[in-house]
Amino acid sequence: MRITILLVLLYFLNFSSCKQNQLHLNKIEGERIEINNTITENADIEAYIKPYREHIQNDLDSIIAYAPHTYTKSDGEFNTAIGNFMADAVYQEANPIFKKRTGHDIDMVLLNHGGIRSILSKGNISKRTAFELMPFENSIVVVALKKPQIDSLLLYLSKSTKAHPISQLKLTLNKNFEIVDAKIKGENIANKTYYVATNDYLYNGGDNMRFFKTNDSLYVLNYKIRNALIDYFIKNDTINPIRDDRFTQIN
Repeated sequence: MRITILLVLLYFLNFSSCKQNQLHLNKIEGERIEINNTITENADIEAYIKPYREHIQNDLDSIIAYAPHTYTKSDGEFNTAIGNFMADAVYQEANPIFKKRTGHDIDMVLLNHGGIRSILSKGNISKRTAFELMPFENSIVVVALKKPQIDSLLLYLSKSTKAHPISQLKLTLNKNFEIVDAKIKGENIANKTYYVATNDYLYNGGDNMRFFKTNDSLYVLNYKIRNALIDYFIKNDTINPIRDDRFTQIN
């Protein structure tokens, strides 16, 4: 603050003085003010923000759904119930938006295991739950990929040691972690363009998912994953995802 005031003052003096008496900035001085618990609360400021804080807290704690069990991202080797829920939620909430804007449907969803930041606890679900699951500001994007990029995506998943959330994709590996079957929406992978929903972090190479950058086009939905989760919670009274056969290994 002190630096800002000093700069403004010098700027004013420099440009408001007569040309023959122009001043020039020679030195900037600053002072470090540590913010710690010795700084007392400002009663006026606290009184001003209190109703806004209470409104936000009440909104975050409002009950919007229910979970009959507790779900964690460590409850499966290839796919997890909580990961399936998040990927399915992104598909269900983002697909109508994408369809309305482009006339196309989303073909599949790929998120990342590390993006699940909390468990989904048994009991009431609130908007705060969505912030705990996804505290980051990651937004949904849809990437148009051709078959070579889809093949790279599948190879990445087959070599990964993490259960990355997927939706509308069914992938089967053998005991040597080789792909023996891969289907998108129940159909074999064809030589065409697929519209893959993911988040902006992964699109930009997060978790080494570099296959997204070679694409036909990118669609930014301006829709945060967290908001998609909240919308999904509101529409679905009970959240009861399961581990299924969307990503499995056979002997």
